[in-house]
Amino acid sequence: MKTTLFLFLFILAGLPIQNLSAQETKLLQSPDGKLSIIFQLTKDGLLTYSFKAHKQTVITESSMGFTSGNSISIPSVGWKLENSEQKSIISVWKPVWGKRSVVPDEYNQLILNLKGANTSELQHLRIEARAYNDGVAFRYSVPAEEKNSLKPTAELTRYNFAGDYTAWFYNGENHNIGPEKLSESNGKRLPVMTIKASDNLYLAVHEADLATGDPLVLQTKMGSTSFSVVSAPEKLEAGYQSAWRVILCGKTPGAMVDSHLIELLNPAAEGDFSWVKPGVAVWDWRIDGAQIDGFTYTMSYPSWIRMVDFAAENNIRYLVLDANWYGPEHEANSDPVKGDKANDVRKLLQYGKEKGVGIWLYLNDVGGRKFPIEQTLKQYGDWGAAGIKYGFMRGNPAEKNTWTRKITKLCAENHLLCDFHDGPVHPYGQMRTFPNAVTREFCHAQLDGHHVFVPETFVTTVFVNMLAGPIDMNNGMFDLRQGKTTRVDENQPVPSTLVSEAARTLIVFSGATIIPDIPEYYRKYPDLLKFIAAQKMPWQESKTLSGEIGEYIVMARQAADGVWLIGAATDESPRELTVPLNFLKRGKYEVTIIQDGENAHYLTNREVLKTEMKIANRNDQIQVKLTAGGGACLIIKTLPGKD
Repeated sequence: MKTTLFLFLFILAGLPIQNLSAQETKLLQSPDGKLSIIFQLTKDGLLTYSFKAHKQTVITESSMGFTSGNSISIPSVGWKLENSEQKSIISVWKPVWGKRSVVPDEYNQLILNLKGANTSELQHLRIEARAYNDGVAFRYSVPAEEKNSLKPTAELTRYNFAGDYTAWFYNGENHNIGPEKLSESNGKRLPVMTIKASDNLYLAVHEADLATGDPLVLQTKMGSTSFSVVSAPEKLEAGYQSAWRVILCGKTPGAMVDSHLIELLNPAAEGDFSWVKPGVAVWDWRIDGAQIDGFTYTMSYPSWIRMVDFAAENNIRYLVLDANWYGPEHEANSDPVKGDKANDVRKLLQYGKEKGVGIWLYLNDVGGRKFPIEQTLKQYGDWGAAGIKYGFMRGNPAEKNTWTRKITKLCAENHLLCDFHDGPVHPYGQMRTFPNAVTREFCHAQLDGHHVFVPETFVTTVFVNMLAGPIDMNNGMFDLRQGKTTRVDENQPVPSTLVSEAARTLIVFSGATIIPDIPEYYRKYPDLLKFIAAQKMPWQESKTLSGEIGEYIVMARQAADGVWLIGAATDESPRELTVPLNFLKRGKYEVTIIQDGENAHYLTNREVLKTEMKIANRNDQIQVKLTAGGGACLIIKTLPGKD
């Protein structure tokens, strides 16, 4: 992966060490001047920041730094601003895969070098801040010249919001918390924290580049609009570097969905990742027990072959094998290399290679830890597996992060993609450093945990969880019968519509779009199958055309072959939406429009749809009608000719 540097402006402002008899203030603005973060260091050693967006103060003076065991803050009385550095970057990032093929990387940076009093346990602390046009971020570090070390008891970073805004929060494998007023929040809250400050100003709080320590947790109390960081590094010493504290900002929630700020704050990849190929995948977990035309699908070789054949026919790049292929997943004696179906899996890998379909292998934390992980992943790579799906990782959050990073690196060395499930560490931009980190179950997956989610869950998750990075939600179920199905693990009916299910596969950002149903149900609806098969990644471009948190979303993505696809999904309320085509280039286009059928409803009439075709240009608008819990899918292909 290469980053092309077009322009690098470096301005060094060296300030002499001084006894602070007055407050030091440093202002950092975004390149467009619309976002401002102000840092202040008082004579009492209190370090604060405030944040202003589009002429509106959204975070008032909020504390920064750390506390030590003797309750002394770092910085504290006697700390000085040794010097500051400023620079501006105008560059681009060309990811191996992502929401678009070329990503602007433009920001202004400020570094504050602080020096402690001679009696301080710690002598140096550095604050690095960046301001982009879509958000700001800062982090703490201890420079290499530091001779002392300190074990802090807490990080002092707070977010003192200027109003009683409305917020939503990640909530594990459940519907997200919210909407709730900030003053109604109480106790711990997990990021991503998405905030509606006004009708034309949205924020999100998260972190980026978490190298060590605990993942971000926020805390507040009833009646307050202030949130604090619940964490403390193990030790402040030379070389320490915290995660970035990130505040995304947009005039619409969709602007934050389209942001790359979290990834850009992570180190660029090193080495060759050209082998990483994102794409759609079929999956054997939800097919288990499906009965059709006298055949019963199971998680076994005959069913796997049928799935590979279907994938090969429809431009579907992968088949994901889930648990139990090498023995009962939670049993200590289940060898992840020499298990029950290892011979069948090796035959399947060869068959998939002949068909051009890659095979992912499941690996549980029991097998991942009992057997040497280095040898296991090398063996999978030698076999020619495409990736691993890693489940049920144990340990405290910091341990899980360390183990996740190790597995991701080992997977990269063995040319394996990776997908972490079952309460994974939240994404924080890993896909930039390791493009093989293509997705993870940082959400309430659609058919998991033995409960299904309602339409509102989907149109909330895409504005909360998905801001952190690619997520695996397993959308695209086409067996939507009203009663219970024959599936083994989860046989509950799915409260959605066919068109919404297909639209969700496009809307969700993931390097592995894992669809859960059997071939026969996809073949039954050829127009929607064409929509899924047209999702040829990597995406050239992505645009959230419209949407409101918890209500609806309209997403457009341009496939690798230039075809534009649009997916729209709504909550439990029916709605009519206008889809502008002004993002297209000049020319004529054939637009295939797939909508919910007459009298469709996500609870009572799910499997009906209608398709029409129009000729349009970039000046046109497409009207779509979404039923309750429904959706719309558009395929836009270029036609020869001019406007």
